[in-house]
Amino acid sequence: MRSLRLLLGLPLALAALTCGSSSTAGRDVVPAPARPAAPEWKNDWARGAVFYEVFVRSFQDSDGDGKGDIDGLISRLDLLNDGDPETTTDLGVDALWLMPVFESPSYHGYDTTDYGRINPDYGTNADFLRLLDEAHRRGIRVIVDLVVNHSGVGHPWFVSAASSADSPYRDFYVWSPTDPGWKQPWGGNTGTWHPSGGAYYYGVFWSGMPDLNWRSPALREEVKRIASLWLERGVDGFRLDATRYLVETGAGPLQADTPETHAALKEFAAHVRRVKPAALLVGENWADTRVIATYYGSPSVPGGDELPASFDFPLSERILSALAQGNATPIASKLDEVQKTYPQGALDAPFLTNHDQTRLATQLGKNQGRLRNAAAILLTLPGAPFLYYGEEVGIENGPTGGDESKRTPMPWDASPGGGFTTGTPWFGFAPGRETANVAAQTNDPASLLSRYRDLIRARKVAPSLATGGLVLLSPLTGTSPVLAFLRRTTDETVLVAHNLSDAFVSAGPYAVNGTSFERVFVDAGTPDPGGAPGAIRVNLPARGTGIWRVR
Repeated sequence: MRSLRLLLGLPLALAALTCGSSSTAGRDVVPAPARPAAPEWKNDWARGAVFYEVFVRSFQDSDGDGKGDIDGLISRLDLLNDGDPETTTDLGVDALWLMPVFESPSYHGYDTTDYGRINPDYGTNADFLRLLDEAHRRGIRVIVDLVVNHSGVGHPWFVSAASSADSPYRDFYVWSPTDPGWKQPWGGNTGTWHPSGGAYYYGVFWSGMPDLNWRSPALREEVKRIASLWLERGVDGFRLDATRYLVETGAGPLQADTPETHAALKEFAAHVRRVKPAALLVGENWADTRVIATYYGSPSVPGGDELPASFDFPLSERILSALAQGNATPIASKLDEVQKTYPQGALDAPFLTNHDQTRLATQLGKNQGRLRNAAAILLTLPGAPFLYYGEEVGIENGPTGGDESKRTPMPWDASPGGGFTTGTPWFGFAPGRETANVAAQTNDPASLLSRYRDLIRARKVAPSLATGGLVLLSPLTGTSPVLAFLRRTTDETVLVAHNLSDAFVSAGPYAVNGTSFERVFVDAGTPDPGGAPGAIRVNLPARGTGIWRVR
């Protein structure tokens, strides 16, 4: 058994040298062939793309067993993007993020037991390849959750590792002869070491998900092999779960954001670039802006030599609090901080809520004005915005405090099965689905669903909304009900203004050098901007948005 000092105290390179059990004494050591330099990222397709997060189990059931599956998802692709830019009945998203789809014993899938096989609840590997073909035919990219901070306790690697200290997979996990007594790094009194066979293994989340040992060269090579397998099968990238916690060097804060974690991610990212430079990696780094910025790595590689994108948790928090307060300055100040903190070329991944958070409609008290604000803000921000399934129709949280209530079945209509299943849903629908469903909103131009469709379409009509830079016009301190900014490319400038209050407002003057304004997306009752060039004013109805191309 490797000692705790060896596992947790050595630099990554030194740990790699000491990992093997065979000796090289008395033998000539033949150096491994040098790997070719990794190419640059070629994933500009993701800049400005709108992603849609799907929990397959809750999206569409095709066989009546009450659980969503791949065939069901395929049947709904035309409503996400039918591949025809002239139609208006689809949402228009550019890419999907699929929550875990690999074999797992749990409903959520974050305790993987086979990284090479699709969860039988969802279908087969052949079904998944057909999904990729159907999505790509419509111009939809697909990234999947790759959960490699930990595996499930039932993974054959861990079953073998726990059976004997001499197992060839023992080094795939982190072991100690005693319990070091560490607690989870995000607070509380929950321990991270768990007994097994007279020793203790490390699992930062819980005993059912033992952490993989990223110090092991053999483990790192196996993760690369898995990534290659799915990239070669056609996936367009990975959302990486719990990226802050790959390599731990001690108790408390030393369980997150370590230099060894960054080194491991750089190595993995270089491998992905070699296999498929067009792939995207999106990291789950639930931390403050300063910490998130470090996960892009060095700008020596355009887009960063570590993770080219990370979810913007602090911005999400600011958007929701600003909507409740009717004050836009918290959003403006966070956007300013992001611009000043993130490295050049970093791709932001803004979002409103995800599968780990209480649903947006519930957090905003089902207030339709705030929900309409939220959609407009998200879809006019720089980067690659991520939309959580059902957000576009205002799904509420389910009835319990558990994660299942954040991941309830998609309501396609108000029928008993919700259009989701002909059987009994694996978990009950959230309340409010009589109106928060696709059928009820699809032909209503004033619905929340229509608003999402129109805003996504606006990003395609005005390229600067998708890929342009950001020039803030709103104040960064104090109180202001209006969030105003410019989005700019070399060929186009767009003025964006959002009223976060429940009253009509007049805002400005703003330093916008325009003499005329072409409407891209304007809420009813919103006049065009006025005033002299360089001192433009906007007038917005309650919770209204205006987007104009500046001439």
